[in-house]
Amino acid sequence: MTTLIPTSNLQEQRVVLPSVTWQQYESLLTTLGDYPGLRLIYLEGTLEIFMPSAQHEMIKKVIARLLERYAEEVDIPLHGYGSTTFRLEAKAKGLEPDECYCVDTLKELPDLAIEVNLTSGGVDKLAIYQGLGVPEVVIWQNDRLTLYDLRETEYRESATSQFFPDLDWNLLAQYIRPQEQPQAIKDFLKAIRSQEG
Repeated sequence: MTTLIPTSNLQEQRVVLPSVTWQQYESLLTTLGDYPGLRLIYLEGTLEIFMPSAQHEMIKKVIARLLERYAEEVDIPLHGYGSTTFRLEAKAKGLEPDECYCVDTLKELPDLAIEVNLTSGGVDKLAIYQGLGVPEVVIWQNDRLTLYDLRETEYRESATSQFFPDLDWNLLAQYIRPQEQPQAIKDFLKAIRSQEG
């Protein structure tokens, strides 16, 4: 089977700028906020301008699809925010998650954010999520998913999610197959149904 990835978007592009004021960040959000695929990440005066690759976008989409199908299967009310910009001037932090969700009811901030890290470098997104007070963050890096749970003021790795207590994140990670999304989702559903039965 031939894999087609848009050749114009094979590599992630990232620029990190120091000494950017909150007002400059907000101005750039207003000016560039509708530019397709562009993400602005702000942490206490440092601004990262990020253009994800096609591979990055496919991975985040398949993770989202798997999580959404899981929630439907086990009857967890899930509200998707997508990649909405969340920011808090008092903490000088702002970003757009790759994907994020509220469980049960919509809230001002998501309960769970998903991030895909294909390359190193850039702004520390966990520090931003911590300042915003997002309870859980799942990061895909080095072909594995890691769940971080906010305990008081810091994140700790956790095997169990407070919002998806029965979800096996290692099992979900096995089905992150961006080149075969429909079949991966079918296979994942079979796997979780066999665990339930």
